[in-house]
Amino acid sequence: MQINQSKNQKLQYWSAAAMLCMLTYVLYSTFGFISVFALLLLPFALYSTIKASTFFVIMFILFSYFRLHEAFPVLYNFKIPKMLALASMLGIVWHLFISLKLKPFWHTCHAMFVIFFFWITVCVFMATNRAEAMSMFTGTLSKVFLMVFVISWLINSEKLINWTRFGIMVSGLLVACVAIYNKVNGIGLVEGTRVTISREYRSQIGDPNDLSLILLFPVSFFAGEVFNSRNKPILRFIAAIGLFVMCWGIIATQSRGGLLGILTIFGFFISKKIKNPVVLGGIGAVAGIFLLALAGINDRQSGGAAEEGVDASAMGRIYAWQAAINMALANPFTGVGISNFYVNYFFYSPHWDGKNHAVHSTWFQVLGEMGFIGLFLFILLIVSIYKSLRRSLLYCKRKNKESLLINVHILQAGLFGFMVSGTFLTQAFTWPLYIVLSLTIAIERLLTKEEVTKE
Repeated sequence: MQINQSKNQKLQYWSAAAMLCMLTYVLYSTFGFISVFALLLLPFALYSTIKASTFFVIMFILFSYFRLHEAFPVLYNFKIPKMLALASMLGIVWHLFISLKLKPFWHTCHAMFVIFFFWITVCVFMATNRAEAMSMFTGTLSKVFLMVFVISWLINSEKLINWTRFGIMVSGLLVACVAIYNKVNGIGLVEGTRVTISREYRSQIGDPNDLSLILLFPVSFFAGEVFNSRNKPILRFIAAIGLFVMCWGIIATQSRGGLLGILTIFGFFISKKIKNPVVLGGIGAVAGIFLLALAGINDRQSGGAAEEGVDASAMGRIYAWQAAINMALANPFTGVGISNFYVNYFFYSPHWDGKNHAVHSTWFQVLGEMGFIGLFLFILLIVSIYKSLRRSLLYCKRKNKESLLINVHILQAGLFGFMVSGTFLTQAFTWPLYIVLSLTIAIERLLTKEEVTKE
């Protein structure tokens, strides 16, 4: 009996070897030597994907948010975001269902996010242009939904939180350097003075307002390092250089929303050092005037000094905001649908200049595209993030957790910067808020888990 089993095992091994040889020959004859090389590397690739799943998830977020493959066109044809997405999904499925190392948990912010996303889904199916809404839903929002849970579950240690912070800082710095290079060399400028990146690829960072939004998020991370008194002087100096480069990149976009975001983030960290509101307000006013002069807003073709009274850029926003209000009044429950503001602008704007316009405001974007219920749920989501950060802040101070306190401060600054800059920038369904949400959940979970372990 044992002899027969041994013979069967040998037969199985030889059959597997024969099939592998046949597959290798077919691949070689069809696709050439590169296919054989890929086949030999496949086991190592699968092993690396499973072992480094968190790394691939973080890299996927960085490439998706900062559009690194578009900022550096040499990477464009390698389809890196798609490969990172596949690697991330493989690692997630393995650890969630096979190794069971990924431990799902539920958080109040998860609940608010699910309710908000449910209403997003309703608004997609109620959209006036359902194809446009569905494209946004499948292309971006579905990834955001999945990654909120994945990041909050996978980032389960202080080391991973710090690595994520480092990745955001480095990615932001790379994009800022490209923006500065384009500005200095006059590449891809719109309106003669406003910098863009990869505009010829129809990239998201090909719009100066969107570029300023992308660059704004890492500012809170660099500012947190600069204002962290526990850091070594050399680290604070390096962070200060990075912060200078990030601000220079935003200034080159000449985005007023971006400048307000910078002021908000600096104001948050300075308020930790200076408690007098009068002095703080004075510093903010002087800094605002300085940034406006440095950015050269007066040189802009739209919104510059050449326009008398309320400039065209400001009036364009007012008309767009009026259109958003009209959309919500006409469709109070679901608005006109996700990603449908632009295509519906003509029907709801009080002023028509021959072309549709973007809303240029996160709050009015949600109002116009998701109705009053959507705006209410969106505000509740932000409040839930703020409350979670507040709980984490109090815990860190009570338990003297300085190493995690800096992360809480960074996320608070990022949230406030989002709220202020969001008045002039369209960022309701882009990554910044949802990265803040994910890391907020991860930090509070880490702190509460430590408390339970100690007890």
